[in-house]
Amino acid sequence: MPKHKIARKSTAVDMTAMCDVSFLLLTFFMLATKFKPPDPVEVMTPASISDTKIAETDLMMITIDKNGRVFFDMDGVQTKLDLIETINRDKNLGLTAVEKRNFSLSSGIGVPFNQLKALLKYSPAEQKQFKSTGIPVDTVLTDNNELFKWVAYGRISNPKARLSIKGDGGAKYPVVRAVFATLANKKVQGHKFYAVTSLKADPNKPEDEK
Repeated sequence: MPKHKIARKSTAVDMTAMCDVSFLLLTFFMLATKFKPPDPVEVMTPASISDTKIAETDLMMITIDKNGRVFFDMDGVQTKLDLIETINRDKNLGLTAVEKRNFSLSSGIGVPFNQLKALLKYSPAEQKQFKSTGIPVDTVLTDNNELFKWVAYGRISNPKARLSIKGDGGAKYPVVRAVFATLANKKVQGHKFYAVTSLKADPNKPEDEK
């Protein structure tokens, strides 16, 4: 008897539902992902064996570059708007709405208060053209120690904020000492602060755990 061949039929799979799910997931991750803002200056941190991770929210960030310039930043646009409102009112800077917005979108400030308005005339993308001399800092809490004021204003804007210090391995010791002396002062106490370092292998750790 002749064999009857079964006709092959192509299988069609409706991918509409899968595409919809993929699109929804993509949209979710685009909206939910929080991109880390760039550092105000390039910093080569010293290495350590500590693998403790610092949360990137509710944070005050102090950066010290290799030339000893000190920068200050906080996370959150609204927090930074609250911060600049307080500074503008207290220092009577006369900032415009655009200048305040430029501050809220900046990646860190490294100028004295009397140069802040001149810096904020520039958009965040243009601010790197401005010659930042660094925030004045001292080992004592005088009017010359503006870093202390930044930390105090930051605490008003976000009382939950933690402090992190990111210093270049080649930063000048007197500046690093002044920053730590400021944060160790009893008027600043109540904030723990963390030093940001690069991770290196622990020589005392067993090979199978490295």
